[in-house]
Amino acid sequence: MRRQPEIPQGQPVGIASPDEVYNVICAAASQDPSQIKASSERLKQLFDMTGTFDALSEIAAQRTLPLQVRQQSIIQLKNSALGHWRSRKLLSEEQRERIRARCMGLLDEPDDLIAECNEVILSKIARYEYPHSWPTFLNDLLTVIDTNMGIRYGRASTDPLPPLLLRRSLEVLNATLKEFINMKMLTGVKTMARIAQQIHTGFQNYYSTAAIPFASLDPSTVSSPRTAEDLLIAHLIFKCVVKLATWAWPRSKTENFTYLDPWLRTLFQNCAMQLQNLSELRINLVLALRSGTVPATPNTELSIKNLTRHIFLFGKFFRRLQQLDVARFVTLPISSDLILYYWNKVVQATNSPREYTEDSSTAVFPVRFLVQAMALFKDSLAQWAPVRKDGSENVQVLSQAFVEDAVRLLVTRFIPLDPSDLEEWMSDPEEWVNLEEKENEQWEYELRPCGERVLMTLAYQYRQYVIPLLLTTFEQIVAQPTVDLPSILQKEALYCAIGRCSQRMKEVIPFDQWLENSLISETRETNTGYPIIKRRIAWLIGKWISGQCSSPNNPKIWEVLVYLLQDRGPGTDAVVRLTAAVALRECVDTIEFQLDVFAPYLPLAVTELVKLIAEADTLESKRRICNSLNTVIERSETQIVPLLGIVVEPLPQLWTAAGTDWLFKSALLETVTKLIESSKGHSAALSDFVVPLIRESFEPEARIQLDEDALMLWQVALRHTESLDGSDGRPGLASLIRLAVDLLANNLDLLGQIISILESYVILDASRVLQDQECTVDMFTAMEKAMNQAVQVNVKETATVLGLVVQLAPSNLWGEALHHSKLFAFLVKSIEEDKASTTLLTEYVLVLARIALVDRQMFLQLMSASAPALGFSEHRIWELTLDGWWTRFDNMSEPRHRKVAAMGIANLVATGHPEVLERLPSEICNMWLDVFAELREAQSSDRSNPSLFLYWDKAPDSFYHGSEGTAEYNRRKTIYNNDPARTIQLTSYIAARLQEAEAACGGSAALQAKYLAKADPAVLKEIHAELTGQNPGNSS
Repeated sequence: MRRQPEIPQGQPVGIASPDEVYNVICAAASQDPSQIKASSERLKQLFDMTGTFDALSEIAAQRTLPLQVRQQSIIQLKNSALGHWRSRKLLSEEQRERIRARCMGLLDEPDDLIAECNEVILSKIARYEYPHSWPTFLNDLLTVIDTNMGIRYGRASTDPLPPLLLRRSLEVLNATLKEFINMKMLTGVKTMARIAQQIHTGFQNYYSTAAIPFASLDPSTVSSPRTAEDLLIAHLIFKCVVKLATWAWPRSKTENFTYLDPWLRTLFQNCAMQLQNLSELRINLVLALRSGTVPATPNTELSIKNLTRHIFLFGKFFRRLQQLDVARFVTLPISSDLILYYWNKVVQATNSPREYTEDSSTAVFPVRFLVQAMALFKDSLAQWAPVRKDGSENVQVLSQAFVEDAVRLLVTRFIPLDPSDLEEWMSDPEEWVNLEEKENEQWEYELRPCGERVLMTLAYQYRQYVIPLLLTTFEQIVAQPTVDLPSILQKEALYCAIGRCSQRMKEVIPFDQWLENSLISETRETNTGYPIIKRRIAWLIGKWISGQCSSPNNPKIWEVLVYLLQDRGPGTDAVVRLTAAVALRECVDTIEFQLDVFAPYLPLAVTELVKLIAEADTLESKRRICNSLNTVIERSETQIVPLLGIVVEPLPQLWTAAGTDWLFKSALLETVTKLIESSKGHSAALSDFVVPLIRESFEPEARIQLDEDALMLWQVALRHTESLDGSDGRPGLASLIRLAVDLLANNLDLLGQIISILESYVILDASRVLQDQECTVDMFTAMEKAMNQAVQVNVKETATVLGLVVQLAPSNLWGEALHHSKLFAFLVKSIEEDKASTTLLTEYVLVLARIALVDRQMFLQLMSASAPALGFSEHRIWELTLDGWWTRFDNMSEPRHRKVAAMGIANLVATGHPEVLERLPSEICNMWLDVFAELREAQSSDRSNPSLFLYWDKAPDSFYHGSEGTAEYNRRKTIYNNDPARTIQLTSYIAARLQEAEAACGGSAALQAKYLAKADPAVLKEIHAELTGQNPGNSS
């Protein structure tokens, strides 16, 4: 297997040659780009051949081979084999056994990359095969761990092999536990339960053993290589214990797992004490390192790093237990002592030099440790609340002094901006704002946002202490001059605290008065340090108003925000303007917002937002400002019309500059959508911009990212326009009809939106849509495909659109296309097969009724032409269709639909077609009587308005399809009102059609003798009474 790599150009699929696999892997590990490319292509072929994965495993396991080759081999094995592990084609059982054995043999692998890949492979295989196909896996792994624990800690061995075996086997077990604890199926849960029962006690004992060396950990031993190794091994053992415990914690209160509860309680108590000991030990070691007592060697830093990681794991463990069940967490032994210890470390950190608190593993108080402490404290505060949730008084409460000290600590130390914040602000203002916005979601990872959440919880649980204290502080600081940076930072922190606690502070702070007396003047301040205050004022207004703590309908609010948005003089900067843009959106997007109050500020607000989008450097900032602009446009309604030019002018350039930033392009699509929705009938000028936007959104690269937003824009544009033509000869919405048809044919995922767009086209100008016969055939073909494959709701919508096509366009535009596309044949066949749902079959019959009602001769031609394609005689196809017509008539619930079905069949009666007339004496007469009985119609007595007055009909909301407030709504209303089912009196219509039937049969006597003689005389009498208006109970 050591020949020079030669990569064959091709080999039949079958059994892979180990030599070839080796050569390919050698090429993949080389530095030659051509070799790497060729090997990549060949590997894709080899992965479909049996023996490849076995060969890769063998290469990785041979330690005499070059390290880069072994690494490449196991990487390929990890990335490719696991997805095909159960494939009998690619892996035989013997090969699986060999791969498992080799992987277990790599537990003493010195190379970390190979070991990490091996860890993943073993854990995934264990998930697939343990315990059924690989029953010895866990015991084999535990044997390695137990044996080497004894060697490492029982004999004080200096052999490097036992700790290596321990590390690797513990990492594999940890990865395996991670696989099993995430399994939700019952089999996986049962397996995990057996694993937990088998090892939970033993691993707690292992940790106790591994933690013994901690007792001798001091400045004199921290530099020892063995110390770092001991800390790492203990950490890996504890990771396994933590996974077992967090899996068992929510289950230990259930019947099958109650045996784990005593273990968990004991474990927690031991961990709480261990954390405190290790934390104090670490603080002393780091202080010694900082003072120079301990030499700063690589071993020392590694020991401190491992110890810090270990302490973080304790915090992560406690936090997870708390998140899973906070009510049980507070009942655990010494949990209160643990939380108060953590909080004491927070207090200690604030009383220490600032440089002691850093985001570093060698800091005295690492940021992550303090954040864990504050998060644990925050979610435990409820247990010390003066009044419990059930209304009873709590005996264990925090004192007023404790709470007030905690608030002061948060407001003076953790909530204020620190020098690193200010440095980042100055170096990259936009990125700083973006990170600030994200901190709202990532508060558990940063000190300042975490401190804000602790303050909010304190204000909620101890409002009787917190609110008076914040109010007193507010009154003191507001009255003091703010001239230097420390006072500016303190005021900013106070404003932040008030904003975070706005739901409580609104009761004691008159916001409008504060705005008038202080905030307005502060926004006009030109002090170079005042951007810090101004940014917080904008943020505060946004939070206060969006939280409904004060009404947005105070003109001073808009005066402040618009001023901050447009001010570019001294004492402000981009951060202030970006924050003002976000605050503007929050205030506008409120329930109480009144447009008439905001209207005077609208032109300047829109102008400045558009200008700010152009000024922003990052696309993320542009997106954020664009979202604010979109909200302003939406809430401005038609008052945005005079400003259309200001908004639209820069959009093409912004769109082009956005490139592949799909999120920003999505926001721009929304901008145009909101402009059209708000400007309503005044949006015609936007069509020249809309068409190319939609086209570009469906380019191959953009389609998957922008299709939904583009479809929304398309729909809105169609609903608000009055014409499909563009202005000045430019392409209008009509030019997109072919694109809509193509999407209908090829995009089932968004079929509902595409069908809705086609429906809007048909409603706007059906004849124009059907002008191109080739496109019409393609559209009907796509409809037939969709109705065969789509979900029921989309099929029903497609049938509805087809019904509108028939109703609104001349039959010469759709008749032939219905046949050539086989769509008509599909409808008939579906009715004949009777396999679709009742809802869909009823819709299909309605379409046929519409065709018959609009053009009976076209219906006859379509029936005649479809018979050969369906393999039926024409008599048979009529028989099956009329059977379905009668059956589905009973399923129609809307009176309008039942009338259409009755009118359609009446028009077919007028043709004199024998198959139809055969059913006249029975089914058809009964259908007409049913409709006569349920409809009440009367011709208007006003001769100037000869419309039909209906007692029974009202358009269902679904008919308007959410188009209220658009031009399409009026078009739909017109279609509904002009429907023959609403304009033609049924009795008159049937009477006229019967006269035509008499003529087609050769006279009244012929019709009577050949067909009506078979009818029940009582039925004929009732029909006659209805048609002649002699039935006093019905005026239809």
